[in-house]
Amino acid sequence: MKVGAFSISLSVKDIRASKQFYENLGFTVFAGDISKNYLIMKNGNALIGLFQGMFPNNMLTFNPGWDENAHKLEAFEDVRDIQRALKNSGIKLENEADESTSGPASFVVMDPDGNTILFDQHV
Repeated sequence: MKVGAFSISLSVKDIRASKQFYENLGFTVFAGDISKNYLIMKNGNALIGLFQGMFPNNMLTFNPGWDENAHKLEAFEDVRDIQRALKNSGIKLENEADESTSGPASFVVMDPDGNTILFDQHV
């Protein structure tokens, strides 16, 4: 199973302070809009999403269909196929993508320790 580009999505208290902190670690703004309280920071292949007031907890995020530069992959596993495979493996979904649709969709699972994992397809 190929789950796409990986990033960590952090629920931050002060996006400007977090931006400065990660810039000090060598990250630069890759995408997002600070006026809308979210930024995607990049350092080489490492991606960190900063989200103020959007999510209750930090999340692991996978983006099927994208590489680490947010470029569409020629071939990729659709998020709904990944969802079906996880359901067939007995993994409980917290919310589901509508399997009757195509294109952008997302779903969420929790790992055994309560860590949130978002599968978020943009293409």
